[in-house]
Amino acid sequence: MSVRTPDPDPDWTPGPDGVPPPNVNPGWLSDIELAETRRRLPILYIEAVPVRVDGLGQVVSVGVLLRARPTGEMTRTLVSGRVLYGETLRDALFRHLEKDLGPMAFPQLPTSPVPVTVAEYFPMPGITAFTDDRQHAVSMVYVVPVTGTCDPRQDALELTWMTPMEAASEAVSAEMEGGRGALLRIALASVGQLR
Repeated sequence: MSVRTPDPDPDWTPGPDGVPPPNVNPGWLSDIELAETRRRLPILYIEAVPVRVDGLGQVVSVGVLLRARPTGEMTRTLVSGRVLYGETLRDALFRHLEKDLGPMAFPQLPTSPVPVTVAEYFPMPGITAFTDDRQHAVSMVYVVPVTGTCDPRQDALELTWMTPMEAASEAVSAEMEGGRGALLRIALASVGQLR
């Protein structure tokens, strides 16, 4: 998974002497709570492959995010993030698409919350094709058409649109961390783009 620690609490305002007030939103975890939870429980994530489709609904381009890791290394990844306590998969998917692609991306969310696949990430390599050295995570994966203008936000530097064949290439796969290249190929196969 990309290096993303807790999303900032939107209701946070400095208290006296700069001490944050108690967290009134139980869906947000502090850095310490998140680290402790990651050591004990699998965390639920959503991942989305943003696509552009033609008039027949065929995928014509795939959006892949470029991010800089804290080490300075550049990696490619997908839209992803945690599902918060009390949040539906649909709401989490929309929130992360808007957060990573901007409010004008206009994602066309699927009518069903059934993902194209489920990826299970482990901190130790070899159990599945997917690894995340921070945690055991389970990710619901969706292919989501976007119709608007994408303006990457948060820690994304850019969104690169490529053909499905370019996105499924070994070169792009080598730039993706945690096995996401394989995940991208599975998502493209689910919409008939890999034969």
